[in-house]
Amino acid sequence: MTNNSPRSVARGKVFAVAPMMDWTDRHCRMFHRQITRHALLYTEMVTAMAIRHGDRQRLLGFDQREQPLALQIGGSEPASLAEASRWGEDFGYGEINLNVGCPSDRVQEGRFGACLMAEPALVRDCIGAMRDAVSVPVTVKCRIGIDDQDDEEDFDRFIETVSQSGCTTFIVHARKAWLKGLSPKENRDIPPLNYHRVYRLKQNRPGLNIIINGGINTLDEAEAHLPHVDGVMLGRAAYHTPWILNEVDRRIYGCTDEPAASPLEIVERMKPYISEQLARGVWLQHITRHMMGLFSGLPGGRLWRRVLSEQACRPGAGLDVLERAAAEIASRLQAPALAAE
Repeated sequence: MTNNSPRSVARGKVFAVAPMMDWTDRHCRMFHRQITRHALLYTEMVTAMAIRHGDRQRLLGFDQREQPLALQIGGSEPASLAEASRWGEDFGYGEINLNVGCPSDRVQEGRFGACLMAEPALVRDCIGAMRDAVSVPVTVKCRIGIDDQDDEEDFDRFIETVSQSGCTTFIVHARKAWLKGLSPKENRDIPPLNYHRVYRLKQNRPGLNIIINGGINTLDEAEAHLPHVDGVMLGRAAYHTPWILNEVDRRIYGCTDEPAASPLEIVERMKPYISEQLARGVWLQHITRHMMGLFSGLPGGRLWRRVLSEQACRPGAGLDVLERAAAEIASRLQAPALAAE
């Protein structure tokens, strides 16, 4: 796998897989990396305080094969965010991202996430401290607003203020976050998408790198956004139907130097990593839970999910479970050809 930053690849556009709590852990990222060489991957959000006081190897450690990789941090205290950013750079992350978009109650209680959109000067100071602490890019992931903020004036004020820190990359979820009255799940679906608001941001601030996020489900949709912004970020679609990542390198980055793989080949690519992790005491289900959607829409996809969900959780489960599920898939994929003969 290459360690080149996606920004250096053809076309100058970025395709990223969103940071998702409880989903984009190191096993998920390694799986996604077998499907796409160039997509920018993100960690789950890690709070600055956890990095200060917790097990940093567990929180920040990753396999270099996951690169290009960005660390997302949560917090609102400039000094602790700067410290956490230094740790992130020391561990080898190529980008540090500040979460200014998560709407959960727990995040609000900690005074970080989307509630910080009400405090653009504080976000500016946080980003400034982070940028002073590291040499890698520091970016912001935000919404177009929260609650009763105006989509135009308040969002423009937020971007203008934060960009005073020198930050040039904003990943914008094209929905408001309603912190009063909607759950985090509802905030992913109920507030209407406003892609044109993100387009206008890029038009009005052409010097900024704007990456659009929210409700993008296919590569066709992703490509439709690219004439208007600098990149796209997919979240749930990339997780639940990961095979759409197979076309990212060719369609987004213009890479034609490798033959197309198949889902079964991705399973083969994962085996060495899974063997390594099993030898370290990791349970198979902690890895295969991220692979459930690999055969979504293909013959045998339901059986694949059933075998993994029922057998990977058993004590001592090993590669034989994966091989058994893959064999069932292979037999079904060959069945139409055999019938035609």
